[in-house]
Amino acid sequence: MKYLVTFWVVLLFFSCDYFNIKETTGSSTNIVAIVNTEKLFKNDIKEILPENISKQDSIVIVKSYIKDWAIQQLLLKKATNNSSLATLNEIDKLVKDYKESLLINKYKEELIKQQLDTIVKIDEAVSYYDIHKENFKLNEALIKVRYLHFGNDVTDKEEFTSLFKSDEIEDLENLEESQLSFKFHYFNDSTWVALDRVLLKLPFFREELLQKTKYIEKQDSTGVYLLAVKDILQRNNIAPVHYIIPTIKTMILHKRKVELIRNIEKILIEDATKNNNFKTY
Repeated sequence: MKYLVTFWVVLLFFSCDYFNIKETTGSSTNIVAIVNTEKLFKNDIKEILPENISKQDSIVIVKSYIKDWAIQQLLLKKATNNSSLATLNEIDKLVKDYKESLLINKYKEELIKQQLDTIVKIDEAVSYYDIHKENFKLNEALIKVRYLHFGNDVTDKEEFTSLFKSDEIEDLENLEESQLSFKFHYFNDSTWVALDRVLLKLPFFREELLQKTKYIEKQDSTGVYLLAVKDILQRNNIAPVHYIIPTIKTMILHKRKVELIRNIEKILIEDATKNNNFKTY
C-alpha cells in the first residue's frame, strides 16, 4: 500500500479511561492514528463524543471517525499530488479571499450591531412612502374582508348570520363572544389582507372575492361559510401605506446599513492617509 495508515486500536479497546472526557494527563500527546505524516490525536477524538455515552457506542463512533479521517487524508494527499501548481495556487487564493471576506463581514456585522439605529419611526416610514409611492405597486390583489366558518351542527345559524351581516360594532363583539362555536373566523375588515391568503381558507372562487359584497354564504360537508368583502385593491395598484410599512422599514434599515459601512470605510481611508499607512503612487 503506497500510503501507510496506522491505527492505534489498543487505545480504543483496552483503556477504560480513554472515553473519559475529564481525563487530561498527557491527552494532547497521545496519537490515535497516523496517515503518512498526518496525526490524529486522542484529544481530537474526545471532542466528538457525546456526554454520558456507553463505552460500546463510543467505540463505534470513534472507529467510524478514524476511518473517515483516514480516507479524507488519503484523498487529500492524492488530490494534492495530482494537481498542478497553478491549481494549487488558485485554491490557495480562493481560501485566502474567503477567509478575508469572512473576517471583514464579521467585523462589519459587529460594527452594525453596535452603531446602527434600528428604530424606524412611523412618520419616517410614511414620509418615505409619500416620496416613493410609485415604487410600491402591488404584485397581488388585496381585500378588506370578514369571514366566518362554523359546523353544520350549529343550532344558532340564523343568529350568527344576522350578527355577521350587521355593521354595528356591538353585533360583531357579540359574535366574537361566540368564537368557541366557530371553526375559524376573521372580523377585522379595516385591514388589508392578501386575496390568496383568504382563498386558502375559504371555498370561494377568486372572482367572487374580487367583488364588493355585503354577504355571501356557502355550505359544504364541513359546515357553513359566511363572507363579506368591504373593499378591493387590484394587482398593480399602489400599495396602501400601512400594508407596506414593514417592507419600508426593512428598506430604510438596509439604507442605513449601507450608509454606515460607507462612512466607516471613509473614516478608515482618512485615518490611514493621515497616519501615512495608506499611500498611492
